[in-house]
Amino acid sequence: MFLYALRVAGKTKTRGVRSTHKMDSNNHQPSWIGKLNRSLERLRQSENQLSLVLSLLIGALVGLVVVAFILLTGRLASRMYPAGGSGWRRILVPVLGSLSTGYLLSRYFPFARGSGIPQTKFAIFINDGRIMFRTVLGKFFCCSASLASGIALGREGPSVQVGAGIASVVARNLGLTPKQIKALVPAGCAAALAAAFNTPIAAVLFSLEEIMGDLHAEVLGSVVLSSATSWMVLHLVLGDDPLFHVSGYRLLHPSEFAIYAALGVVGGLGSVCFVKLLLGLRAWFMRLPKRTVWFQPVAGGLTVGLIGYFVPEVLGVGYNHVEKVLNGDMVLKMVVLFAVLKIVATAVCYASGNAGGIFGPALFIGAMMGAAVGGVAQALFPGSTAGPGAYALVGMGTAFAGIVRTPLTSVIMIFEITRDYTIIVPLMISNLIAFFISQKLQPLPIYEALAFQEGVHLPTAHSRAHTERVQVGQAMRPAPVVLSPDMLIASALHRIKDLALDAWPVADAGGLCGMIRSSELEQASIDGASYQNVAAILRPGARLGGSKDERVAHVHPDHSLSLALERMGAGGLKVLPVVSRANVRQLIGIITLDDILGAYGVAKRPSSMEQGN
Repeated sequence: MFLYALRVAGKTKTRGVRSTHKMDSNNHQPSWIGKLNRSLERLRQSENQLSLVLSLLIGALVGLVVVAFILLTGRLASRMYPAGGSGWRRILVPVLGSLSTGYLLSRYFPFARGSGIPQTKFAIFINDGRIMFRTVLGKFFCCSASLASGIALGREGPSVQVGAGIASVVARNLGLTPKQIKALVPAGCAAALAAAFNTPIAAVLFSLEEIMGDLHAEVLGSVVLSSATSWMVLHLVLGDDPLFHVSGYRLLHPSEFAIYAALGVVGGLGSVCFVKLLLGLRAWFMRLPKRTVWFQPVAGGLTVGLIGYFVPEVLGVGYNHVEKVLNGDMVLKMVVLFAVLKIVATAVCYASGNAGGIFGPALFIGAMMGAAVGGVAQALFPGSTAGPGAYALVGMGTAFAGIVRTPLTSVIMIFEITRDYTIIVPLMISNLIAFFISQKLQPLPIYEALAFQEGVHLPTAHSRAHTERVQVGQAMRPAPVVLSPDMLIASALHRIKDLALDAWPVADAGGLCGMIRSSELEQASIDGASYQNVAAILRPGARLGGSKDERVAHVHPDHSLSLALERMGAGGLKVLPVVSRANVRQLIGIITLDDILGAYGVAKRPSSMEQGN
């Protein structure tokens, strides 16, 4: 009712109290409806008040949906794996679950595969915050079925996409602008993670640190309100319990800091192994024929089923086993085995296209690695080290920092999950080392790498740091001439003879191939190569495509002008191609040095005649 009224209010222009009363009288509407419409119209006209109300509303809606997601997954799992069930279920159920959800994902919900974090970032940075309601439904039900069947993935990443989708659907149905929609999507992300993990502060940090890539983003207020509201809904429905119950830990001896540093090394190396295995397997699956996409998730279901038949602890997220480790209830050999098998099972399940995230498995893997290091330390130095549970706790944050690359979020998240502050300093030491090792051995973070495999170029930390008021999209222009690689050099020179640019885009049917300088064309003509093709003199370092995508200087519309200047200087060009983030070969336009100077009021933009129009 509220949403409908707000939407109607947005389409109705009030012309004063007298005209509104007249309208109410003519339409025989109660006076309170007219008052409500006027109040909602004033709300729409005040952007700050609208953001406040919608943040609270989205937080409550997302909190309820995530609670339903948790309950549905748990009840489905109890039906699929009843107490005392036969061992064959551990093979058959994951296979059937991945087969059915694989078909649904391929046929009806193609954007609901995988974690949901990259897709959420696609929506913000490429699609103006647009996430379809169909995708939200597909993610909710397919992920519930996948997780309940025992697939070795987590619910937190999918919850983020569901929350972002709900925020997008609400905002679009209210007729908000793309800018307003994009501002509310991170609020939905924070609300979802706050309810899924029971960590409202970490949810805020993750939305800013990973989703937005900016801890000082303008959406901070909306994100905080939405996260807090969702957290309150969770507590009203499911109660006030942390995700894990752990014993109190304390530092027994200063020498333990060295052991926690060693845990950081182990966690960093383990994280790199997991990420590289996942990305390598996913690249292999993506090379398979497209007709097999619906069947590929079965590889994950069969893998986890076969492993789970002998080691049931690998099935599902495994939070109950994590709690056992945190309380010191597992032996050294078993935790090492669990860590290795979970890495394999999760990598195959994700790479093959099942619906589910890597947050939960990262915590499981980290807890097992931490318990293994703690078990060795206690065997070697029994009088000066804490039990394996303390190291398992630190290991959870260490693996999260190494895999997801959000070190600040991982520290706060572990504190909120366990509500134990005494381990915070060892956690910071271990996280920092794991983050450093992961960054050195796997330069591209996992979510950016997953997006890159899809052919999507998300903003990097470097480009985000250059964000400013004036962006390339505001100063760019259409390319006056686009040369074909099959065009004769003589013809190309004739096309550009009256134009004053020093470089030109070269494109074929597949899109942009690279840039060629005017001087290169002129020199080729002097050398007697006028009747050769342009492709013959296109330098390898100026090409796009294959493994050389990053060798040619280019910019995206949301890059800053200062970054464009840097890339012009590095490439020795006064013209850069502007390409899409979704497809680096899709030419959107060009930007010249004169365009940048003109945007700052230093020089005039070229006239239409100079542009060749």
